[in-house]
Amino acid sequence: MSSLGERALAQRGIRFTSHEYDYRKKGADAASHALQIALGAMLKTLVVQVGDGGFVFVLVPGDRSLSMRALARALGVKQAELASERDAERLTGYRVGGISPFGSRTSLPVYLELTALDHTRLYINGGRRGLILGLEASDLIEAAQAQLIEVGI
Repeated sequence: MSSLGERALAQRGIRFTSHEYDYRKKGADAASHALQIALGAMLKTLVVQVGDGGFVFVLVPGDRSLSMRALARALGVKQAELASERDAERLTGYRVGGISPFGSRTSLPVYLELTALDHTRLYINGGRRGLILGLEASDLIEAAQAQLIEVGI
């Protein structure tokens, strides 16, 4: 059975590979270890509340952290904070640990941390826990309509 994320990419003609693993806990570390993929190529999909109530996706390599201060500054807003699990799940239709920008219930702007481009192939949640999709960085940027941003620490 394909996930919403897989179907969303397939409908756009984006080539990807699917990688399943035994999901035990959320996080890029766990997925990277289970699939033997470099942590820097494994993206965390974060739903962030910016300004006075808007939300965005921020894709950050697993070996980096997101600087909320840098994100707020880059987007020209006063503050940015991680969305609650409840808000993230409500907005995306996905459970935390499987959130993907592909096939999300709500279309949100997508920002990709620039250092992700240190890798030509990136891996990202596919829309359910235990499913990672691998795709070329350029295809990910195109499919997600991602804007590059420097917000990692």
